[in-house]
Amino acid sequence: MTEATDGAREAQWLKWRSVADLYHAFFTGLILTVVTRRGTADAAEFVFRVFRRQQQERFLPGLEKLGLSHLPPAVAAAQYHYLSNWIGGVHVEYMYETDRKAWIRYPPPRWIWRGTAICGVPGEVSRAMLRGWHANNGVALGNLKLGFVCTKQSVDGQDGLEGYYCEYDHPLEIDARLKFARHLEAPSFDPATAPALPVVSWPKPRLEKAYRNYAMEYVKTAAPVLVQVFGPEDAGYLLHLTGRLIGMQYFDEIARSFAANRGSAREFAVFLHSLLEAQDDTAGIDDSGGVFEIRQQSWKLMADVGDYHPACARVLEGLFEGLAAGCGRHIPVHLKPATGGRPPFVWSIG
Repeated sequence: MTEATDGAREAQWLKWRSVADLYHAFFTGLILTVVTRRGTADAAEFVFRVFRRQQQERFLPGLEKLGLSHLPPAVAAAQYHYLSNWIGGVHVEYMYETDRKAWIRYPPPRWIWRGTAICGVPGEVSRAMLRGWHANNGVALGNLKLGFVCTKQSVDGQDGLEGYYCEYDHPLEIDARLKFARHLEAPSFDPATAPALPVVSWPKPRLEKAYRNYAMEYVKTAAPVLVQVFGPEDAGYLLHLTGRLIGMQYFDEIARSFAANRGSAREFAVFLHSLLEAQDDTAGIDDSGGVFEIRQQSWKLMADVGDYHPACARVLEGLFEGLAAGCGRHIPVHLKPATGGRPPFVWSIG
């Protein structure tokens, strides 16, 4: 492999990581938007639905993909969280105690509540994440004896989110599948004893793409869930507002990977075209007398979402409008009406 080829791949991976950062910020921002615009109870319900849906769609296939299906239930569940989150760039620790008890710990800084966002997340919203996913792993495995015990929550001022999977001697009722034991503390993490991905089946290019997809898939889940929980009008408003805010805040950070600068509609159109390609969407760009059109042929992220609603496209509208505002003042971005709210999307810029 030549040095030029290596450089091109590194540049591509840098773009993928910037796409991940953008979608990561959108997902965290969306939760905060729901907290501030709809209140803690609605935000907790939303987060519960997002993580339960992800758990139902990805936990069992993920166990197979990661080669963990043969392990005891508590160990398999804990190792799944360790490896799957590690792929996404999340700080995470795993500690084996017995075949029926295994710990997982997310030390600071927390990935999901990046930066100062952690100050705006109520404890109830964090608990909803655990109810949605961790507490349901035993059900997914067909083992109603498996539960999760949370010993710390970082949003409550403790030094991380941690707890352990425990296989009891009896089936657990629904309200007993998630327990709290704040008087306990996880054992120390030893990286030498932690599970590792097989290098042969997880080479660098696959890991880089998985890193990008990890963040994007939170938005893939969150947008349709928001529509189903709050309805298209309210959800569309929340998705659009979040996108505008995140786009404005993150343009400078994201643009660096694309060698893009603040400036004109032309510069923004070139940047947006590259951004779409970096998220695996096919797009063409046309210059018609100072007004640029980008024809987005696909939206791969949402292509296989069974309950997709046109309101989900407000994610892109908000993000692109916000990014344009970050690029420069008075760069209008308009989405022309799309049949059924699906691609092709035609974006008018300038």
